Amino acid sequence: MTWRAALLLAAGALTLPAWPSPLAGVLVMTGAVLLLVVLDRALAVPPSAVTATRDGDRAVRLGGTATVVVHLGNTSGRPLRAQVRDAWVPSAGARPDVPPTRPVRVEPGRSVALPSRLTPTRRGDRPAVALTVRSLGPLGLGFRQRSERPATPPWTLRVLPRFDSRRHLPEKLSRLRVIDGTQVTRGRGQGTEFDTLREYVVGDDVRSIDWRASARRADVLVRTWRPERDRRLVCVLDTGRTSAIRVGDEPRLDTAIDAALLLTALAARAGDRVDLLAADTAVRATVTGTGRPALLPRLVHALAPLQPALVETDFDLIAGELLRRQRQRSLVVLFTALEAGALSAGLLPVLPRLAARHRVLIAATHDPVLTTLTTAVPARPGDAYAAAAGWRALAERDRIRTALARHGVLVVDAPAGRLAPTLADTYLRLKSQAQL
Repeated sequence: MTWRAALLLAAGALTLPAWPSPLAGVLVMTGAVLLLVVLDRALAVPPSAVTATRDGDRAVRLGGTATVVVHLGNTSGRPLRAQVRDAWVPSAGARPDVPPTRPVRVEPGRSVALPSRLTPTRRGDRPAVALTVRSLGPLGLGFRQRSERPATPPWTLRVLPRFDSRRHLPEKLSRLRVIDGTQVTRGRGQGTEFDTLREYVVGDDVRSIDWRASARRADVLVRTWRPERDRRLVCVLDTGRTSAIRVGDEPRLDTAIDAALLLTALAARAGDRVDLLAADTAVRATVTGTGRPALLPRLVHALAPLQPALVETDFDLIAGELLRRQRQRSLVVLFTALEAGALSAGLLPVLPRLAARHRVLIAATHDPVLTTLTTAVPARPGDAYAAAAGWRALAERDRIRTALARHGVLVVDAPAGRLAPTLADTYLRLKSQAQL
């Protein structure tokens, strides 16, 4: 029964004083309205004659808007008047162009398009939950309804990371071109690769003379070198409990993902091989650097559904996976938190065997609240305790940074908004010094 049937009953109630017996009037009116509802419902198009298909966007970047269209078809011989509700999870931010309360009309054998605009508020997979079709009778008094859970046809919108740091990419690429153009090519620089032979000119380093080639040519030849390419870079994302801590407006994991994407885009353009590993107590995602032109899109799609897990990270598992997967010496960038409790008990015991084979760099985001606590003037007695806690947290970070440095580990510790460009600058510095 619809609101029209209820309105019809209310209108009939106004005529009750004219009836000899109010009870008889109620029975007659209720029976008449129910009969009309049953007849109207019988004339409604059956749900089995209604078809639904979907098309539209499968992926959208966080902060963008996607469009998913439901095509509602009528295979019966009668016109279809229906109310359609396409329900998504709340974080999908779905806004249908046609409100669920407004009926749509579909002629026999035809179909109509019902688009929905989705502006997601969270990264990951956002599925359609239920598609409800309410077929109304000609009078709008009765209806037949079909609700599909999960929504048929199924549809999932993948919300990709925001990647705000891509605005820094042109500047970093220009610096990379400068490094490639000015890096030492006449010396036997550390970590450089052989390029070609050329004749000796005054001012060349005599250590670059190739005596064997010079003897064959009866001329003095020197080796030229080019910047190292095809180095290996491994981004390791810690998805344990520390990655769930919110720094600013988003979890620490989202900041790490943004920095990893910028670093990957830069390293891929530099000709380096980039792999990715995300883990806590289990491996959550892996991406290998094969097929470099498609590396960044694959990385974005692999990281999109990644969510923090409220567990303690197993750094022994991470070290074992790295040593098993990466035989060649690589730059391992570990995105984690400089938290003394987690790193002292988990990372430091396995760091010697990891640092013996690879160059390790820790990329961490610090919470600006700690700096605020230590610099603010206490206004209440409780503020002094908060400031003391802030100083203790900063002292623990310094202690863990010193312990990491003893193993030759580089540490990049920056605010959330500066982690990505600061890490990219560190990579470029290592690249220019041939220390990868």
